[in-house]
Amino acid sequence: MTQKLLIRDLTLRDGQQSAFATRMNQLQVDRVLPYYKDANFYAMEVWGGAVPDSVMRFLNENPWDRLEKIHQVVGGVSKLTALSRGRNLYGYVPYPDEIIDGFFKNAVASGLDIMRIFDALNDVDNIESSVASIRKYGGMADCAVCYTIDPKYDEAPSPEKKKRGLFGFLSRKQETGHSSHTPIFTDEYFLNKAKEMLALGADMITIKDMSGLIPPSRVATLIPLFKEQLKVPVDFHTHCTPGFGLGAVLTAIIHGADIVDTVIWNFAGGPAAPAIELIYIFCKRLGIELDVDMEAVAKINEKLFDIRKELEAYDAVKQFPKPFNPLTDTLPVEIDKKFDLAIEAVKRNDEMALLDACHAIEAYFNFPKPDERVKEAEIPGGMYTNMVAQLKQVNSLDILPEAMKLIPSVRLDAGLPPLVTPTSQIVGVQAVSSALNLKNGRPKYANPSNQFVALVKGEYGKTPVPVDPEFRLQVAGTREEVPYDTSTYKRQENPVLEGYGGVSLAKDEKEELLLELFPAVAANYLKGQRQKEWENAQVENHMPEQEGGALLGQVIPHTPENEGVQVQRADDTQSPKGYCVMCPMPGNILQIMVKEGDRVEKGDDLLVLEAMKMENDIASETSGTVHHIFVHQGDTVMEGMPLVEII
Repeated sequence: MTQKLLIRDLTLRDGQQSAFATRMNQLQVDRVLPYYKDANFYAMEVWGGAVPDSVMRFLNENPWDRLEKIHQVVGGVSKLTALSRGRNLYGYVPYPDEIIDGFFKNAVASGLDIMRIFDALNDVDNIESSVASIRKYGGMADCAVCYTIDPKYDEAPSPEKKKRGLFGFLSRKQETGHSSHTPIFTDEYFLNKAKEMLALGADMITIKDMSGLIPPSRVATLIPLFKEQLKVPVDFHTHCTPGFGLGAVLTAIIHGADIVDTVIWNFAGGPAAPAIELIYIFCKRLGIELDVDMEAVAKINEKLFDIRKELEAYDAVKQFPKPFNPLTDTLPVEIDKKFDLAIEAVKRNDEMALLDACHAIEAYFNFPKPDERVKEAEIPGGMYTNMVAQLKQVNSLDILPEAMKLIPSVRLDAGLPPLVTPTSQIVGVQAVSSALNLKNGRPKYANPSNQFVALVKGEYGKTPVPVDPEFRLQVAGTREEVPYDTSTYKRQENPVLEGYGGVSLAKDEKEELLLELFPAVAANYLKGQRQKEWENAQVENHMPEQEGGALLGQVIPHTPENEGVQVQRADDTQSPKGYCVMCPMPGNILQIMVKEGDRVEKGDDLLVLEAMKMENDIASETSGTVHHIFVHQGDTVMEGMPLVEII
């Protein structure tokens, strides 16, 4: 029987998120959809991940519209898939079952067929509610095991580290039973996680290599193990950043993966997944059947070329691959031979020869070279770029090498979490903060982010190794693990907007869910929508505008054209009379915890600033009375701007 391979196309979600910061707008998506209807992919990942946040934050579009419009064109041809983070969905807090259930009910109603569900700790308990809900409403549960590796540790610790323990705690091994040289992430570890997911009702299992760190040799052991032990389809997902991607996917195909994830040519390679066109050539040589219409794929690719030029400002690599259509173009003899050499190398388990052949193929087509920095650091490419961006913001790029060195110790202190959203951001931001702290003579874990505290405390779930109780006491104020408690969850307010005709900020359940999952971003977006509706109604009814016109309290949508623009308000021009608490870094105001007239003491929390996707409590630096608050929830603020005035 001819082996058949299914393809999940990632172009419209993970592809554009990896390469263009999720800036593809609805009009650009609409241009390619008619051809996707003909392409006949098994599945298309079009939603979830950063899409719901980004389309509101940067494009002033409705996330539900994105899913529904794609479903209207492609629904019934390819299964529409999305990505979510278990109990956290798309946020940084554990949501109660009613929120999770409401989200999946609306997602399936809007056209979703498959949800790929993962947990950043590989804590299977955290995905149970999502699996139950997606299946309850007729969707499929694709449960993802997050691939990660054991970090490299300092092989020659300093005398001080020897004295205090490698990570500053004498009791590390005694308390956790874990040595820094004891492997955790073995093949058995990943298989056991998959079996636990299968027991919950998983319809398929994905090996999710979000960092592109899985070498072909590891794929050659994991795929056969999964195929032998699991009686559901196995999907393989990776990225090309460190240079393993193409060889790893080819290895997965030869060793029996049911589905592989790919991206169409002009969006492929580099930080994204391998190109479907290269996989097509390999499958033709292997006699493997693909039910994909490559002529339709070529038409999509023509449109993607123009769209990529339009997205130039957000292009992560700014390097177009050489134009190529596998149906019409002939390969040079020496490159044609590389495809056969790669296949032969997989069959004899020669990883070096396989990678040499794949890198030669990618170089010929002008795909980005392997990123040696990411490969050496063994962290996700996005985590690395986030760290660079954060250090640039505080003019401290010089300490990047020290921050990179701190990642293994920060990660182990926090229980050795896999590095995937949100734990990659949590660990990366903490490594940067720790490097800055040490540079300025402060303790390594001074002022940790709320998310790092929650991770250490246990609120994100069970970590792969236990957290040292003494470290938990230092960071979170308790020796005992404190799991999350959704019984204390408070739903977001849905205020009435008197200035816009007395309508509610969120007008239906879908918009209420946006407020729950993206409080600051959705509040700003929805206020803009209600304002626009109010102004349109006034024009239709020939009513005079309210005093001061639309500019008074105007919401400025966060779009590519005005990124970084601060919302200007009438009270911004007031001259401070007392002590001003200033913004320490660029971000968004997530929550304001005081009101004018409140008495505060030094150290009391004033507001929550979302920066680098982390929440940071901004505390009062003096005691006194809150005289003036310069910002509102949802505002975008820049470093050095006044936040709260205290007298």
